[in-house]
Amino acid sequence: MSGDLPPEIEVTADGPVRIVTLNRPDRLNATNHALHEGLGALFPLLDADDDARAVVITGAGRAFSAGGDFSYLDMLTKDDELRRQTLADARRIVTGMVQCRLPIVAAVNGPAVGLGCSLVALSDIVYMAESAHLADPHVMVGLVAADGGPVTWPLLTSLQLAKEYALTGERIPARRAAEIGLANHVCADDEVMTAAMACARRLAALPRRALEDTKRILNLHLERAVLATLDFAIAAEDRSFLSPELRATLDRQLSKRDDAG
Repeated sequence: MSGDLPPEIEVTADGPVRIVTLNRPDRLNATNHALHEGLGALFPLLDADDDARAVVITGAGRAFSAGGDFSYLDMLTKDDELRRQTLADARRIVTGMVQCRLPIVAAVNGPAVGLGCSLVALSDIVYMAESAHLADPHVMVGLVAADGGPVTWPLLTSLQLAKEYALTGERIPARRAAEIGLANHVCADDEVMTAAMACARRLAALPRRALEDTKRILNLHLERAVLATLDFAIAAEDRSFLSPELRATLDRQLSKRDDAG
């Protein structure tokens, strides 16, 4: 499987558990084109792995994923074809996770921002490190989150809370995430992967057909909500890439990076 994916996504086997590691630790696993495209291809590949029974997804280094790489976002504002492909990949990520037969356990080892936050929301069971947080700052930078909190959070927490965090982009600390239904468990930082793996191994040992069909029943609720909103969300995100607010944010962030260099 790993040969079909970019080096930004590492998949390893632990018996019937597949460990997916977002692998750009030098950039806090921020999303570039290779990582985003790879995530679009990942879940059908996992589905087709007949020996797999459960998945754990985590990040290399000290972050789960710090969101979109500003250089990548800049490219998307200027390249219509790349943006079209990226939005198609966004659809594949969402539908791939929702429809994946395998239970997906998130081991949130650090900040999960933007797409990282979306991956957490689309997982089935979530373990968060005490120091980790969630955030969906799309609106803050001038973007619409086609695959983000507005699509999934209303099924996981109250609509009022989903509105607050999706509109403001405010950070959600691990303890708060668990209180409002966006995480299942909070662990000491050095225990989050151990706890997530223990959960995945328990799931992998259960009767396969009963486990997979039960997950499917549960996720039919999520799939209906996703399919009802996804077309509008993707069209809206496409438009938002041309917004002056995003352009101003990118110019400011890229200028800071150039000055630092």
